[in-house]
Amino acid sequence: MFEVNGILYAGTSEKLVKIKDAKVTGRKMLLLTFSSGEKRVFDAETLKGEVFLPLDEERIFRNFKIVHGVVTWMNEEIDCAPEYMYEHSYAYDNWENVV
Repeated sequence: MFEVNGILYAGTSEKLVKIKDAKVTGRKMLLLTFSSGEKRVFDAETLKGEVFLPLDEERIFRNFKIVHGVVTWMNEEIDCAPEYMYEHSYAYDNWENVV
């Protein structure tokens, strides 16, 4: 177990994934740069449940922040684990053609 920014995590810190940068490229699509340096495309349509319904509004979706390596929306009321975003995204090597 280890602590980062006052949050306790199980496992070891080497496996902790963080998001360093994100860019909106289309409807509910994000280009993410992870702490590993990898750049991946994430489709937020995979986010299900009532809590994520506000993200259907483009203005809300585009108004995100990265807080301690986590993408958040609506003043941190909505967030998504970077591990989930990594597992549900795909590598995209030709970054400049997407932005």
